[in-house]
Amino acid sequence: MADPAQQTVTNAEDGRWSELLQPRHLAATVTLCLGVALFAFNEFFVSTALPTAVVEFGGASLLSWAFTLYLVFAIVGGALAANQKARFGARNTLVAAALVFATGTIIATMASSMPQVLAGRVLQGLGEGVIAALCYALIPELFPQRLVPKIFGAEAIVWAGAAFGGPLISGLLTEYWSWRNIPAAAIFVVLVVAIVRQPAQSPGGSAGSIPLLRLVTFGVGILLVSLSSTATNDYAMAGLLAAAIAVFVSTVRLDRRSRQSILPFGAFSPTHSLGAGLWVILLMPLAQASGSVYLVYALQQLWGFGPTAAGFSNALMAISWSLTAILIASLRSHEMRVQIVWTGPLMLCLGLVGLALAVGTGEYKLVFISQAAIGAGFGLCWGTLSQLLMNVSTIEERDKTSALLPTLQSAGYAIGAAVFGAVANAGGFDEGASNRVISAALLGVFAVGATLAAASVFFGITTLRLARCEGKVHQNMP
Repeated sequence: MADPAQQTVTNAEDGRWSELLQPRHLAATVTLCLGVALFAFNEFFVSTALPTAVVEFGGASLLSWAFTLYLVFAIVGGALAANQKARFGARNTLVAAALVFATGTIIATMASSMPQVLAGRVLQGLGEGVIAALCYALIPELFPQRLVPKIFGAEAIVWAGAAFGGPLISGLLTEYWSWRNIPAAAIFVVLVVAIVRQPAQSPGGSAGSIPLLRLVTFGVGILLVSLSSTATNDYAMAGLLAAAIAVFVSTVRLDRRSRQSILPFGAFSPTHSLGAGLWVILLMPLAQASGSVYLVYALQQLWGFGPTAAGFSNALMAISWSLTAILIASLRSHEMRVQIVWTGPLMLCLGLVGLALAVGTGEYKLVFISQAAIGAGFGLCWGTLSQLLMNVSTIEERDKTSALLPTLQSAGYAIGAAVFGAVANAGGFDEGASNRVISAALLGVFAVGATLAAASVFFGITTLRLARCEGKVHQNMP
């Protein structure tokens, strides 16, 4: 690899959207986008269809576990992905993960009870966690540096399509056909065909033994976070969150001392550009979870919006994210994309401040402006920051970093849902609470979210400063 100080960004400036559809890149583009689509669409399919399944054979008390177990095993699968890629190669690992997902889908769709659905969801989560992580890890292997921003933009389009199409298609199929005919299995078949034909290569090398203890411990931490959101009192919730934090800290410390680490070197260290950047990847979705959990409810309860109109706020965020990501990916200057990374967390912070003001003043128009700002915040930085973190990693640890990005994003949303649940409950949030109490509780939720977003601004600026000091801002992936 050439000295970063002597490199230019000419190649990074020459990428064209049309290149993604050229024969040499088309198979890779379709494969990665289908991997993201499988993950994204299934999330919306299940959230729309599961309530109907509960009506069919009962088990409402276990409904939340269908999401909790899926999330826990998706995160564990993501943490395991780099190890399995090094051990068996990308193609074999992806095919195996797809088969695990397909088995889970069959079990879930053929289920006659909620425990069977839960078993299927466990396998779905494990398979999709590996697939999502490896779809990130394969980006620097399958595409030249100049096309990496474009592939991140393409994946943003897929997410927007899932946000729109997932609930609509699932709702229509569930209402007019059956919840059992959700086309996740069809998407899986297309994905497997694309992946099997894709000659993805592993960098080789020994993966070592599977770090089972750390994976289990990490999964327990995520499970404690998820359980905290269902705790019946504030003390239990605080205790579960404190236990989860202790588990995470212990696991990270144990991993740093291990020869076969899950995390890349410098992960979460504020003195390394990679460590500071990973904090941004964690904190941004964590902060945004305040809106994803409570905003639709606020629109319905405080301003009398119907479900469709209230749901449009989330769709607006997805649209803004995708359009901004496409715009940023279209910039010819790599240097400019890197320089504005820190503005993404800033826009997120301003958007959450706007949501707090909307609740505090009763001005619902601020909600939609703020959601557009939040989406733009992710669009401004997410793809570029992901690429930068891949760049600052060593070649030997790039798979670990790449696979960690979607895993950390999911963990951020999970932790955020629990944290803001605790904040809302402490403020008196309850189904039977008055609008005044709900407003006060949600004001606290969005204020805490804005504070966390402000922390991500600090880490975003720190990431760029450290990357420049390390001479890795312009470093190209091989």
